[in-house]
Amino acid sequence: MMKPEETLLRMVQQFSLLMTAVFTAGSWYQYDWFMARSVLIGGVLAFGSFLLLMRDARQIIDRVSRSGDHVKAVQKMEKIRFLVKFYAKLCVFGLILYALSKNIDLHMIGLVLGLSTVMLSVIIVVLSRGRKIFSVQSC
Repeated sequence: MMKPEETLLRMVQQFSLLMTAVFTAGSWYQYDWFMARSVLIGGVLAFGSFLLLMRDARQIIDRVSRSGDHVKAVQKMEKIRFLVKFYAKLCVFGLILYALSKNIDLHMIGLVLGLSTVMLSVIIVVLSRGRKIFSVQSC
């Protein structure tokens, strides 16, 4: 059986993919392929970024938990490593967005809508399911 945190993360991933699909289909139906493609690109970029961030967080937790007597030193080193990787990925993400906007016509509102799918799914899943999961644990 999965931990409640793992269940919540899995639900966020699934809901984010579902939301991206619904927003893409809705944009295609309501507007056109130009808008739908932008939503899809934004959703894929945001989901990929979320997966990379989740992987990094798991690595930090794993390394700190295996550190033994040197917890403080490992925590400091992992914090620095995480921040360097985070900002490097942020720069790469910005370069990818720049390259896409230069080479492909993008609908900026559609792109922002796609980029917001992970954030919206985190908010919705945590507000709906997180309270139930963690209120049962605290009892």
